[in-house]
Amino acid sequence: MLPNPSTVESVAAAMDMAELRGRSLWADARTRFSRNKAAVVSLVLLILIGAFAVFGSYLTTHERDFIDFSLTGRYAYLGVPSFETGHYFGTDADGRDLYARTVQGTGISLMVGAVGALVAVTVGTLYGATAGYFGGRIDGAMMRIVDILMSIPFMFVLILMLVIFGRSIFMLFLGIGLISWLDMARIARGQTMTIKNKEFVEAAHAIGVHPAKIILRHIVPNLLGIVIVYATLLIPNMIIFESFISYLGLGVQEPDTSLGALIGEGARNMGNGVLWQLFFPLFFFVMTIFALFFVGDGLRDALDPKDR
Repeated sequence: MLPNPSTVESVAAAMDMAELRGRSLWADARTRFSRNKAAVVSLVLLILIGAFAVFGSYLTTHERDFIDFSLTGRYAYLGVPSFETGHYFGTDADGRDLYARTVQGTGISLMVGAVGALVAVTVGTLYGATAGYFGGRIDGAMMRIVDILMSIPFMFVLILMLVIFGRSIFMLFLGIGLISWLDMARIARGQTMTIKNKEFVEAAHAIGVHPAKIILRHIVPNLLGIVIVYATLLIPNMIIFESFISYLGLGVQEPDTSLGALIGEGARNMGNGVLWQLFFPLFFFVMTIFALFFVGDGLRDALDPKDR
């Protein structure tokens, strides 16, 4: 006995509806992201770079600040890359293992980008969501403060902070994050002005929910998509900025190092034909920046497919 066609269509429709109900927006975003081959490859590369920064030091017996005097020759302090000596990336101008210093430099650069982006998106999201939710004079006053701060050269502000409070890694993290939240505040404000007119926000306001709870529980969670995308695209800019500061000698101080400091040191020694001092830090720097940009672009397309 053949099944009734209407029954088959009803069962198929019910299965389709069940599948649609079972898939969340995050699941759809994950599916779209997985179809972006460049973003997936970049994410794998980024994971490998992160693993190198965390576990790379276990693959060598040399400390980052240990000077190896065992090499002989006229230019012994410029040890070439060799597995026999254990200096996989060679040594720097002071005879320190470049592999160990590249591991630390990669880790510090990633930390500067991640922590700086976290501070920027946290401050910017809360500030912009507050301004957009209240609107009126409060919004006008808060955004005028943003306009005034954006008119101040942020490079001057960061250098002034490092000079006054000392050149430490913590101050570098804090300074880069605090001067990079302004754009996030504008983005969050614009999105909040649209979200606050939604029914669920008006319902929460009608039953007497405190504005702070409305902002934290209803508005900020609906900003997570754009916040994640902006943070991913902000991290490489933070790393580039930190590298520039370290290149000038105002960033991470000895005996610690970062990719920017290593690149600056390698560039100064290029005239001696010591290309490996520049090649290895620059390689990890370029790979990290490209991977972050491709991952950020993939997240943007996945979380906002209408933007493609």
